[in-house]
Amino acid sequence: MFQYNDQTYTSVNFGTQDLRFGELINCTFVRCSFASGSLEELSSVNCRFVECDFRGAMLNGSIHKESAFENCNFSGANLFVVKFDACKMTGSDFTNSTMDGISIIQGDWSYTNLRHVRLAKQDLRGIKFHEADLSGANLEKADLRDSDLSMAVLAKAKLQDTDVRGAKMEGVDFKSLSVAGLRMDREQTVLFAMSHGAKVK
Repeated sequence: MFQYNDQTYTSVNFGTQDLRFGELINCTFVRCSFASGSLEELSSVNCRFVECDFRGAMLNGSIHKESAFENCNFSGANLFVVKFDACKMTGSDFTNSTMDGISIIQGDWSYTNLRHVRLAKQDLRGIKFHEADLSGANLEKADLRDSDLSMAVLAKAKLQDTDVRGAKMEGVDFKSLSVAGLRMDREQTVLFAMSHGAKVK
């Protein structure tokens, strides 16, 4: 086990290093590579990762609190039972990543690529998904109450028994998704009706 405190790294390749069980506190990583790396049960607190490469990395069991992952690439990464607590994930790409058992507490996931990810039955209350791409994602029985889904792409997402009451959904293309079984509030129902040409007084 190791601990890094208040360090800054730029363009460093960590992919060949064993980072399991380590602790990162107040560190900054800019354009670093963790591709195919071993980061199981790693913890980060108040760290910042900018344009870092996590493709194919093993992050399962890791815990991240108040860290930022800005424009990072998590394609094909293993995020099994990872915990993101109040993290900023803006612009990051999660194509083909494994997200089963993930815990997301609050945080900003705006502009993320979450196409076809599996987030069924997840507690996603209060999370910011502004302009996130959730097309084809499995959100069945997920709790998205009071989240920010404004301008999010939900085309062909699985929304059976998904709860979006209280969520911001301005700019969502309701014509591109199936609302069958979707739990909506009155304001969202109005947005849905208006998207289909209804005139609501």
